[in-house]
Amino acid sequence: MMKRFILVIIMMISTLGVYSFTNSTLDAKKTSYASYYHDKFNGRKTASGEIFSNSKFTAANRTLPFGTNVRVTNLNNGKQVIVKINDRGPFHASRALDISKAAFDEIGDIRRGTIPVEYEIVD
Repeated sequence: MMKRFILVIIMMISTLGVYSFTNSTLDAKKTSYASYYHDKFNGRKTASGEIFSNSKFTAANRTLPFGTNVRVTNLNNGKQVIVKINDRGPFHASRALDISKAAFDEIGDIRRGTIPVEYEIVD
């Protein structure tokens, strides 16, 4: 009986430990680089099935669920924009986000190909 009780306690502790770890990593702010989509992608289907438009505030990320709203902050000037994840990518190891041209223009200079950003999930 005592062995069973100890086993239940160990299982509860490990379950709570995993739960608290996954919540804190999802909500954490992350830093990386962002680039923007080329105009040639306008009208094409995204991985979520939506039609891409460079005039909407959308983004691609390799792991975040589709429909997730993300606040992106340009680390050079502090400007922010909220984008919705609707595609997969970018497929360059040094970048975490590909954002639409409209969103990129809102926080940075489109003459630059990439900008350092901080991003976090928002409700």
